[in-house]
Amino acid sequence: MTNRFDISKAPLRPEPRHPAAAAPIQSVPATPGGLIRSTLLAAGAAGAILVLFWLPAEYGIDPTGVGGLTGLTEMGEIKQQLAAEAEADVQAAAAAPVAAVENTPATAAPAPEILERLDRIDAQLAAISAVIGTPPSLTEPAAAATVVAEPAPEAAAAPAPDPVEAAVAEAAAPEPATPEWRDEVSYTLNPGEGIEVKLSMEEGQTARFFWTANGSVVNFDLHGDGSGESISYEQGRAVPEASGDLTAAFTGNHGWFWRNRTEAPVTVTLRTGGDYAEIKAP
Repeated sequence: MTNRFDISKAPLRPEPRHPAAAAPIQSVPATPGGLIRSTLLAAGAAGAILVLFWLPAEYGIDPTGVGGLTGLTEMGEIKQQLAAEAEADVQAAAAAPVAAVENTPATAAPAPEILERLDRIDAQLAAISAVIGTPPSLTEPAAAATVVAEPAPEAAAAPAPDPVEAAVAEAAAPEPATPEWRDEVSYTLNPGEGIEVKLSMEEGQTARFFWTANGSVVNFDLHGDGSGESISYEQGRAVPEASGDLTAAFTGNHGWFWRNRTEAPVTVTLRTGGDYAEIKAP
């Protein structure tokens, strides 16, 4: 008789258990010293990010110099300039109704070169008039007046100056000296486009400048930054040109930011002279 194997009567063997599953789960104890150390590390990392990256990128403040190396300081300065320009536009728009009621704005003063040229022309005309003499129609009334009003016997008449000598002396007089410019740069700005040009200066140095929009107008901000400091010397909106002296309040970069807010391209020309190390332009 053949024996048959009945699987239901086979003895069951227990499955082996993994040693790791049998071990209890242990938690890491959190001590007060560990929590304080973790908090200080997180605060130090946040402070480093704030000083090294966030302040230069948002406000142009770079106490460590890392922002200047990475270009974040320039980005922060541009943000601040754009914010100041937007604020100036809002103030100008608010003051527009009041300005419309008052007198119309005065026209821009002529350039110094034009005034000097006019003075030289007047001097040359005076010299020519002294050499060729004045027309008879102008001398006759003067002669008649001399006959009518005779001087007193005791009063000595002053001798009349020689016209030829006066003309020679006037021609020999030196012409007014014109300022010598070290650098001259020009940039064409499309509508809405801006550009920044700065001079590298030591504290107390003075540079001369003259810039013009060549018949158009631009918004500008004359400012400086460096040595952990920043300053805004002057701002203007829709200005055709400007000239003067720039004295550095501290060692760093000092210059101009122009933006074209018109609907046509504008060419800005800058001439500089005086005390500065170099001109930094794109």
